[in-house]
Amino acid sequence: MRRRYFSLLVLLPVYGLLALAAAPPRARAVPADAGPEITYTKVFKASYPEFTQIKVNHSGAGSFDLRQLDEDASPQPIHLDPALVHKIFDLAAKLHNFDGLNLDVHKRIANLGQKTFRYDNGSVSHQVTFNYTLDPDAEDLLSLLDGIARQEGDLSNLQRTMRYDPLGVNDALAEIEQDLNHKSIPEPEGLLPALDQAAANDKVINIARQRARKLAARIRAAH
Repeated sequence: MRRRYFSLLVLLPVYGLLALAAAPPRARAVPADAGPEITYTKVFKASYPEFTQIKVNHSGAGSFDLRQLDEDASPQPIHLDPALVHKIFDLAAKLHNFDGLNLDVHKRIANLGQKTFRYDNGSVSHQVTFNYTLDPDAEDLLSLLDGIARQEGDLSNLQRTMRYDPLGVNDALAEIEQDLNHKSIPEPEGLLPALDQAAANDKVINIARQRARKLAARIRAAH
């Protein structure tokens, strides 16, 4: 009996190691120093949303958070197309990754929201905050990041209405159509899965399903 008990004590650690080796590997958290990251934050009280934040790293992984200031932070994951990521980091590089940068126009201008560009890469960190700028590269970067925020907001609104308010889907699609007309959405093909879902959803009114099909066809024809 003692020998059998002793054998079990010896073998248990071996079995444990074998079980760990056979188990599927767990997803590893991305280390904080995985590479450069751009963060765009906009705070504009009495607007909607009052708080906007877009984060993206050089691989295209990131997050967005659109909310009112009295709401809890709720960042959602995104993954951007490599061409779009290249544009973002290329514009940031033209702005010296915000190192020692002064973008604000020092004139009396209405409050258009406090905007911050931030660059992080390991221990290196630079940021610049401004209300309004005339720098062409900063304007292009601002337009691009605002467009990503608008796109993710449109997508979230469409998904929410499909789930909780089918009668509101047509209004959500109208907002998407307006943003497409204004060329405010930098990566419209990212909307295609949700548009296709809306077009096939029997709970959505027919006029909205038709609109979703037309928008999806328009995006596919453009690409």
